[in-house]
Amino acid sequence: QQQLVEAGGGLVQPGGSLRLSCAASGRTFSSYAMGWFRQAPGKDREFVAQISRGTLTYYADSVKGRFTISRDNNKNTMYLQMNSLTGEDTAIYYCAASSRLYVARLYVTSDDYDYWGQGTQVTVSS
Repeated sequence: QQQLVEAGGGLVQPGGSLRLSCAASGRTFSSYAMGWFRQAPGKDREFVAQISRGTLTYYADSVKGRFTISRDNNKNTMYLQMNSLTGEDTAIYYCAASSRLYVARLYVTSDDYDYWGQGTQVTVSS
């Protein structure tokens, strides 16, 4: 089982950067695939990025080239580096963990994940 806690959200100007972190409490963090999702006001939760148990990453088209997902299994922590932020990136960001073992399949839907954090607000505004 995993308990996930996000941190690092806040208010940033357009073009700025933020780094989110997701700290996991479980002892087997490295055995989980991890992901970031976000939910803007009035919109459905959407996939942002995922990282496999190793280093395989995948991004939504809307953030590709601007966001970088990474993980440090020694620290039981996942990160999302967000650069060149725009107002479209304003949302609550959630981290998620998946215990499912997929072969040749990405973890890109909410149903692929078993555990969720409480979310952290990111607001991009001047």
